[in-house]
Amino acid sequence: MNGHVVIAPDKFRGSLTSPQVVAHVTEGLRAAGFGEVPVVSLPVADGGEGTVDAVVASGFTRVEVEVTGPTGERVLAAYAVRDTPSDDATSEMTARVAVIELAEASGLRRLPGGRTAPLTATSYGTGELIAHAVRHGATRIVLGLGGSACTDGGAGMVQALGVRLVDEHGEDLPYGGAALSRLDRIDASALSELSGVEFVVASDVDNPLLGPHGAAAVYGPQKGAMAEDVSVLQAGLTRLAAVAVHTHGLEGSIEHDGVVRSMGVAGRPGAGAAGGVGFAALAFLRAEIRPGIGYLLELLGFDHQVEGARLVITGEGSIDEQSLRGKAPVGVAAAAGKHGVPVVAVCGRRSIGDEELRAAGIEAAYALTDIEPDMQRCIAEAGPLLERLTATAVAARLS
Repeated sequence: MNGHVVIAPDKFRGSLTSPQVVAHVTEGLRAAGFGEVPVVSLPVADGGEGTVDAVVASGFTRVEVEVTGPTGERVLAAYAVRDTPSDDATSEMTARVAVIELAEASGLRRLPGGRTAPLTATSYGTGELIAHAVRHGATRIVLGLGGSACTDGGAGMVQALGVRLVDEHGEDLPYGGAALSRLDRIDASALSELSGVEFVVASDVDNPLLGPHGAAAVYGPQKGAMAEDVSVLQAGLTRLAAVAVHTHGLEGSIEHDGVVRSMGVAGRPGAGAAGGVGFAALAFLRAEIRPGIGYLLELLGFDHQVEGARLVITGEGSIDEQSLRGKAPVGVAAAAGKHGVPVVAVCGRRSIGDEELRAAGIEAAYALTDIEPDMQRCIAEAGPLLERLTATAVAARLS
């Protein structure tokens, strides 16, 4: 399919899913007279919200399960599965890969009425998704972290997988990060059922679990935590890390007053992702953390899809300074650049200059605000505007 176009955008948050972006860009190319140009549709994500939608659009199967939402209510959440060849080149066996997006079960968007619960929100539902996937044959779990409503250090997730977190009276702790300050002992013996499952965390967050750059301090306020709540959550996460070191054989050491001195797993980049779920994945699931967009592109076979392409069109809702820190468009551009294929981007708005874009491997970026200055209309009419933008600006790259 030489001379084809690869359309590989992330979502436009609040407006379009990544498959919808692909559909509107494709329609824009057709309207511009390029309907005969072969197109490869490859919606992408960086492990955060929209990851399940992206991989389902690329051939994974959606599985829906009723699980526990962040505040204890039941919600219908989805994950995605696909059988893939084993990594062992000498084996004819396949691996069942399950892609689980934390935001599906434990995300901010699952909060009833949008009311935050910073001290009690739980990742329990994410653990239920993992358990369901394993019961149905998954041998590799890809856990996408982002958009979480909780700061519980992944306590809920591992409780759903059979880990007991108990207080000094032997009682199981309730949901949420605040309760962790009462943690006395961890019993993870039930996790032996996961011994044959490989876990990969897809995340670009490099924060540790604790400290001024940790989960509570940096991300707690985004989930409704006031200053005093951050202190409570910090104490709970510190206690979780300390008890894990003491009772679960993790690297690290503890001072006489129970404070973690040598952070070990808690200090690793990514341990603070999704309110500390990254820590639980590292400590209890022995997960490997991989760059989100890079790993998802690998999983979707991007290198094969881009070979011989004449153009890659990527994008996301806002192309800004955050985009330059490993977000989807920059990851797509880096991967396409290895094959010498030019990359352009579409977005809702753009706040970085041409020089920064080119340094990131993107030749040009076209924003909806270029043709419609009213931001509210850009959000409400994103699909038709994206078709128009593609037909008038992006398609010129194919002439």
